[in-house]
Amino acid sequence: MPGFDTKVRVGVVLEDENGIHGNVCAHFGQCRYFFLADIDKGMKKIVSTRIVPNTAVHGGGGCIAVDEILKYRITHIIAGGMGMGAQQKFAQAGVQVFGYSGNVQKALDDFINNALGGLDVCKEHGSQGGSCH
Repeated sequence: MPGFDTKVRVGVVLEDENGIHGNVCAHFGQCRYFFLADIDKGMKKIVSTRIVPNTAVHGGGGCIAVDEILKYRITHIIAGGMGMGAQQKFAQAGVQVFGYSGNVQKALDDFINNALGGLDVCKEHGSQGGSCH
């Protein structure tokens, strides 16, 4: 089946319910919603999308939010900022982490075109691990 191996599910952390027209949330663990995009990278297009609430949100604690979004079987995550603990949990789950600041549509366009970079650890968490954001 052509394109079968190129299908991925990307999670994007949202500031609000504006979905593809909204902005990527600056802090992973404090996002209110997740935007889920099924993408066919071979065809370079978004196949389907949906917005789901982050029911695990709490001040600065992204590790619980990692478990919440993993329920949706994402293969990649895009966030504005994330602590080392959350990044490590994603790595253990085989989910690739990308950083982006700005519009969700532009972030997904960059993802489709392999133009997104990784994500540095939030400065307030340092590089020692442990904390999630």
